[in-house]
Amino acid sequence: MALSHVKTVFMAFASLAFVGACAGGPTPPVIEGARALVVALDGSGQYTSIQAAIDAAGKGDVIHIKAGSYPEDVTIHSKERLKVIGDGVDKVTILGRNRVGSFHIGKWPYGATNVEISGLMIQEHGGLAMGIFNGRGVVLRNVLVNGMLFGQQVQDVRIEQCVLGGSETTGVQFADSQAILADNYIHDNDHGVTVAGKSDVRLERNVITRSLFEGVVVTDQARATLVRNTIVNNGGGAAFLGTSRSQVSGNIVGLNKVGFVVGPSSQASFSHNALYNREGDYLRAGSPNVPAPELKADSDMAVDPRFVDPSRDDYRLRPDTPLLRVGEFAYLGALAPANSAPHEGSLIR
Repeated sequence: MALSHVKTVFMAFASLAFVGACAGGPTPPVIEGARALVVALDGSGQYTSIQAAIDAAGKGDVIHIKAGSYPEDVTIHSKERLKVIGDGVDKVTILGRNRVGSFHIGKWPYGATNVEISGLMIQEHGGLAMGIFNGRGVVLRNVLVNGMLFGQQVQDVRIEQCVLGGSETTGVQFADSQAILADNYIHDNDHGVTVAGKSDVRLERNVITRSLFEGVVVTDQARATLVRNTIVNNGGGAAFLGTSRSQVSGNIVGLNKVGFVVGPSSQASFSHNALYNREGDYLRAGSPNVPAPELKADSDMAVDPRFVDPSRDDYRLRPDTPLLRVGEFAYLGALAPANSAPHEGSLIR
């Protein structure tokens, strides 16, 4: 997908005003002595380098990045309660320079705590766009990541209202980490999301599309919860491998080559999902995979979701969809139906 089209998709999603069920919360208290630091390439701020501003920042400071393309490697480590706010994903781009990964949070053995990043684009460099290491309380909101995002040994990570894609490996991968991904658009990767090691990751209300292989892979000893995602137009829907444990409910898994693939030692509990795939909805992992209709939960549905216009990436449900008021869900999948009132945890039209 061309980068200009990715930005168009991002702005379209942003205009729908994502409201995540967990996105709210009390505003943290202002820290006495906290400062606003401005980065501008034209010299109108205190700094012309993002890294220089980060190095100078103290607890509670807010770094504002003005419009421009910044050819530098950015690292945040040994910082606490720091916000980095760009002028917008269509205005601020971090390009990287010499290192693998344009933006790092954490630097072995030092992490960062309660860091928020928003309003900018991170461009892949050397096969990685962003790495999060050894941190805690990291939030990415309204960020465009063009390339792979990798997290290792991080806790309390939240990625929301972001567009992540264009990776020749995995769009988002977590190893031995705890994270929530909510209300994101994850597109055009080899694999969409990989949850590995001893990670515990929740995926909620994400659209995951155009992965060459699976949209979601849960493997090793990881635990994953998949709730109300729309996993569409991928090589495969979701694969549960290794000795992983997963809870899977309220998702639409359709227009993929296959739906769910479950390994012999993994466990996945399914409920109230809608599946609509070309070569099978439930399979046991093998060479080749073996159809396993016995995996189907009584509450799962094999039905055409009736998307508004999947050829144009419009995966909202039409008014005549059969996926309304299913179980405890007002509707299945990530996106509110067309011409409907918004619900908490959905898109506001």
